[in-house]
Amino acid sequence: MRPLHAFSAFGVELEYMIVDRDTLSVHPMADALLRDGWGSPVTELSRDRLGWSNKLTLHLIEIKNLAPEPDLESLVSDFQAEVREINHRLTSREAQLMPTGMHPWMDPSRECRLWPHKHAEIYQAYDRIFDCRGHGWSNLQSVHLNLPFANDEEFGRLHAAIRLVLPLLPGLAASSPFQDSKATGFLDNRLENYRVNSARIPSITAAVIPEPVYTEAAYRRDVFQRMYDDIAPLDPEGVLQDEFLNARGAIARFDRGSIEIRLLDTQECPQADLAIVGLVSAVLRALTGERWSSLAEQQAFPTEPLAALLREAIRQGNEALVTDISLQRLLGWNSRTAPSLRELWQHLAFQLWPSDSAEAHQWRPALDVIFRDGCLARRILRVAGENPDRTQLTAIYAQLCDCLAEGRMFESTGV
Repeated sequence: MRPLHAFSAFGVELEYMIVDRDTLSVHPMADALLRDGWGSPVTELSRDRLGWSNKLTLHLIEIKNLAPEPDLESLVSDFQAEVREINHRLTSREAQLMPTGMHPWMDPSRECRLWPHKHAEIYQAYDRIFDCRGHGWSNLQSVHLNLPFANDEEFGRLHAAIRLVLPLLPGLAASSPFQDSKATGFLDNRLENYRVNSARIPSITAAVIPEPVYTEAAYRRDVFQRMYDDIAPLDPEGVLQDEFLNARGAIARFDRGSIEIRLLDTQECPQADLAIVGLVSAVLRALTGERWSSLAEQQAFPTEPLAALLREAIRQGNEALVTDISLQRLLGWNSRTAPSLRELWQHLAFQLWPSDSAEAHQWRPALDVIFRDGCLARRILRVAGENPDRTQLTAIYAQLCDCLAEGRMFESTGV
């Protein structure tokens, strides 16, 4: 198969929780959905252009396009149709899908159920080494964006651009303000947990922002081999010594010829997820084309300022400030005032997509809700307040389930 060039196609994966229709508590039954024609559990179910697949825990299911797709716009209706079909199949079991990046009151220590079928040895190895009965392993729902590269030169350009954009992503996509029924002060609790879930072996996640390495040889030496060496004493059978062990915010998949971006929380509906993916892809394309800064400038940018901005974005979402002047310039921001992530993303959207463009027509309605009212976490908090009780939380997340089922944005009043 001929390698795909950067931005010639996209792979998108959306993760959802399966919950009880009445209580909205997690319902670990993904293996009841993932069955072949003989009724045996499978890890992936193919359905025309899209498919369903399992995750680490039984209350999660993933929907993804099975082949690289050149047209993001066409995926919106396809993903929404799969949501409807899964919800239809769950009706008889009094269950439904729930969106957002984390379940707001799941207790992983009691409710975590690992996938027990094919590839269970991988999940058991993770559990043995890291203990998956924590939010950072069993209560995370994300959108993965896979972007191809055809050769080392394209990989180096794409990896440099992705490093710069990763800390900006919670400004668009933070959707997990509650953990253990409480507003924690973080708008992206999923990423705050993700950031530390592999702390026993720091080289697996590193600083979340990947190291500045721009060739396959350097990546294999400085990233993969370091991880494999570090985990080997705890994984003597080598079950986890594969590219999937990498838990940085973007991971190189040389076996597929792609980079997978993992820092996007799941939104309230596929239209919102794909709008965010569309804008992120447009900004990355502009960066790889050196629209605002040169490749050399992008590749030379250090990791720590990006990691610091990511930590701030995890806490503040769209209101986090981009104070690093060098980063502002690399991203085409030339004002003297430091932009919030909301302002920066809005600036980039207006710059890349004129109001009469097809992209603006397709994606701006969803993005305008985010630009006007904030990331989904901020909209949820605006409705819930800082200290909602379980009844109030249940009512709000029932609305979010309705948004997913109906394919509409979750809107809140105020600015």
